[in-house]
Amino acid sequence: MITHSSTRRSFVRNGLASVLATGSAPLFIPASVLGQASPSRTFTLGCIGMGKHGVGVNMRSFLHEEGCRIVAVCDVFRDRREKAAAEVNRHYKNSDCAAVADFRALLSRPDIDAVVISTPDHWHVTMALLALQAGKHVFCEKPTLTIDEGRRLVQSVAKSGKVFCTGLEDRSLIHYHRLVEIVRNGDIGTLKHIKVGLPTKPIFPKQDPAPVPGSLNFPMWLGPAPERDFFPTLTDDQVWRQIRDFSGGSLTDWGAHLMDTAQVGNFSENSGPVTVSGKGTIPPDSINTVPRDYTLDYTFANGVTMEVKSAEPYIRFEGDKGWVGCTKWVGKMEASDMQVYQKKYDPSSSKIWPLPPREHRNFIDCLQGKAAPTYSAESLHRLSTAMHTGLIAMELGQKVHWDPEKETFQEPDANALRTRIMREDWKKLG
Repeated sequence: MITHSSTRRSFVRNGLASVLATGSAPLFIPASVLGQASPSRTFTLGCIGMGKHGVGVNMRSFLHEEGCRIVAVCDVFRDRREKAAAEVNRHYKNSDCAAVADFRALLSRPDIDAVVISTPDHWHVTMALLALQAGKHVFCEKPTLTIDEGRRLVQSVAKSGKVFCTGLEDRSLIHYHRLVEIVRNGDIGTLKHIKVGLPTKPIFPKQDPAPVPGSLNFPMWLGPAPERDFFPTLTDDQVWRQIRDFSGGSLTDWGAHLMDTAQVGNFSENSGPVTVSGKGTIPPDSINTVPRDYTLDYTFANGVTMEVKSAEPYIRFEGDKGWVGCTKWVGKMEASDMQVYQKKYDPSSSKIWPLPPREHRNFIDCLQGKAAPTYSAESLHRLSTAMHTGLIAMELGQKVHWDPEKETFQEPDANALRTRIMREDWKKLG
């Protein structure tokens, strides 16, 4: 019987030996071949999803981090992957970055140590699970699409022994770190209430079906999502985020930022709310199938309440001795007493971790054994669950009761929405 370990040993023994024997050794040998203790400590990356964020934030950030090298990029759009590969080659001043059409081909490459997943939300967990099964470390964008898939991801990461980090920056931003530092250390007294504002997104008019561009593998773009017709703006990130088959709208997009800060400030980042209620409005006669305008009321086990509403980005923590907040994204810092921002905290006794590096540096540090993930799979799951409970409460139009330990609702209808039906035939595509 051929096992993964025996296949790996054979590759190391035969493949590497033959390359060295011919005098054509690659510039970078993957760390998975040389072992974690290799002197170079350079990890090879494959980037999947070369849209705005995939290129503009993730790919370009990793290009400028020491300890890693991008060797392949992948996208269902031919022009996107080719353009991304060309940029990688310009950066490294060579021509060996592969432009891969099917992510499964990228996962099968033994010269790739880790993957960077920057796809639409409905692909995040499915792709991460397949990457883990292929023996890759994973850096994955937020959020999950459902509650149940998040727990499966946590279990798979633990079983694999691989590094998993989430592409989320808020715990590394001084504005939000400073807020939770003040709140967790008791300088507004006992926390009572949190207010969170999330951006209101556009209403997109319905469009007629249109031919699929020749440069796009549309069945692979859909992946596990339900079958649907293509229309011209569907793959725009502002559009698909407003369609429930692919995302949860502003609540799961921007909510992943500010609701994480809210839960960290409340010491509930590893648990979650116990009740959620609220109302949301889905624009009629539009592409949008998630609530655009909404107000949600959360209650946590410690009695702290939280209001989340569609507005502009903001967060405010209210205690029995004062309040602190930030208006707009990394915007104006405010407080009932601005002197609170002048206070210094002893790192040895502070109730919050030191400000960590950004998510891309953190991932490489984790691969090199120097750090733990700032946002682990468990962090991603707990944060996403808080957002999904809000979506479920709005979909049912009723208050729901959530048990963060058992990860179940009291309401049977709510439990049925912890997962979604996935299309089975996507594996045959592409």
